[in-house]
Amino acid sequence: MKTQLRKKPAARPFFQYPRKWLLAALLFSQTLLAIDVYQFDTPQQEALYRHLTEELRCLVCQNQNIADSDADLAKDLRQEVAQFVKQGKTQEEIIDYLVQRYGDFVRYSPPVRIDTIVLWTLPFAVLLFGGWGLIRTIKANNQTNAAAIAKTHSQPTSADSPTEPDS
Repeated sequence: MKTQLRKKPAARPFFQYPRKWLLAALLFSQTLLAIDVYQFDTPQQEALYRHLTEELRCLVCQNQNIADSDADLAKDLRQEVAQFVKQGKTQEEIIDYLVQRYGDFVRYSPPVRIDTIVLWTLPFAVLLFGGWGLIRTIKANNQTNAAAIAKTHSQPTSADSPTEPDS
């Protein structure tokens, strides 16, 4: 009986695989839908828009700026900022409007005032109290360990103590 070796079929080009094309199109279409495209009259307006969207905080995500956030509120804020920039409003006017509407939290770096002093001092206070507590705990553990070691060294061991005869 004679066995025949089967030849490996020739590799087909990528475009001949419709399922792979469909998968690639679906993957890339989602990333294209997430991009906001606004047309500005001047490059200065576009630069102002980019600067503002990177400087303003997303109120939903809280750790992202509105340029990077996919939240619906961030999309609305980007659209609102784009409209203000197209209307020719200044950076201060746009930020003042958003602060009036959403509060100082919308800014990544709120101004230092009496009502925002807690935002500026709280991280340092937490760091100081945490360091103080850590040092205090370490000192207390060292003292406890030193006392335990001294106690074990001061007690005679069974080899050092005389044994009493059994009666």
